[in-house]
Amino acid sequence: MQKLLFLILMAGLSAGSPTLFAQSNDGWENFTSVDGLFKVRTPGEMQHKADTISTKIGKLVYHTYFYQEALAEGADNFIYMVSYVDYPSTAVHSDSTDLIPEFFEATMDQATFSIAGDIIYDNSISVDGYPGHIWRINYNNGQGVIKTKALLANNRYYSIQAVTIKDLALNSTLDRFLDSFQLLHSK
Repeated sequence: MQKLLFLILMAGLSAGSPTLFAQSNDGWENFTSVDGLFKVRTPGEMQHKADTISTKIGKLVYHTYFYQEALAEGADNFIYMVSYVDYPSTAVHSDSTDLIPEFFEATMDQATFSIAGDIIYDNSISVDGYPGHIWRINYNNGQGVIKTKALLANNRYYSIQAVTIKDLALNSTLDRFLDSFQLLHSK
């Protein structure tokens, strides 16, 4: 079995797709991003998109992996997403303890502003020994909900998000996705 998984992984890498999908018994997939150095469980196959953004600190490549649930009755969440970006090590780093709270505050505020939302709660967390933050934003006149778990591992920023509606904001599927995120490296 391990040899088969290794061959599948190598085939994906040689085809330019550095990801691995494995269907589990519960219908969720184990998704691994080799380039992203993370794994997560999702209810469907993740798609990848990369955008290059020019910033004051240079060009940054934002990688986003997402699964969009069909807008059907019975769906708990509409979008499951993991994004990451590598900042220059001189810009921000997980060892910069004085800058970390300000970094997450600015990130959370920008996310809230970009969707004209309201922060419902936020809290500092730690993921595999790296600093992180978790928050919930209500938007669309309080009818939409985005829950975000974010962390800074060295100079890589990760954002793990699920989007749903207010009436389903406390569903276990949302937390199952967020809590399944794991780094492939650790401190």
